[in-house]
Amino acid sequence: MIGTVVFILVFLVLGLSVVGVAMRSGRGPAGSRRESRAVARARNIGIGLVILVVGLGAPALVLAVNHDNHAKHGPGGVDLTSAQANGRTLFAKSCSTCHTLSASNAVGRVGPNLDDLLAGVQNRKAFVLDAIKNGRSRGSGQMPAGLLVGTDASNVADYLSAVAGR
Repeated sequence: MIGTVVFILVFLVLGLSVVGVAMRSGRGPAGSRRESRAVARARNIGIGLVILVVGLGAPALVLAVNHDNHAKHGPGGVDLTSAQANGRTLFAKSCSTCHTLSASNAVGRVGPNLDDLLAGVQNRKAFVLDAIKNGRSRGSGQMPAGLLVGTDASNVADYLSAVAGR
């Protein structure tokens, strides 16, 4: 998000610089009369205001609308709760390097494919919470215990329960 704001500001400054240089030339079309200083100043202020409103307002509006919509939608039209959206973020940080999950575009090769693994599990949330809490290093894998705890573990389990196999 911060990178996008910086990009917009750099783009706006660059655009204003180009317009400013173009407007300072002071040359009009051949045979035209030179406008008064007050008219030139009013025109320049008007153009500057339009550039600011369009240059900042339009991107800010698009970012605000798209950010909220993207965070709440999962694969296959699943509407995610705020806890599940947080679980998606945590999964991307802590789990996606090892596990494959199509909903997160994760293609890890160390751990099992969670789309396949969770397809046959009745109580997915309990299964995932157990795996996060106890790990899978007792002869059946390399996952350490306690990668996430409390609400974070519950959010990831909720997210996986909602999207695995879709």
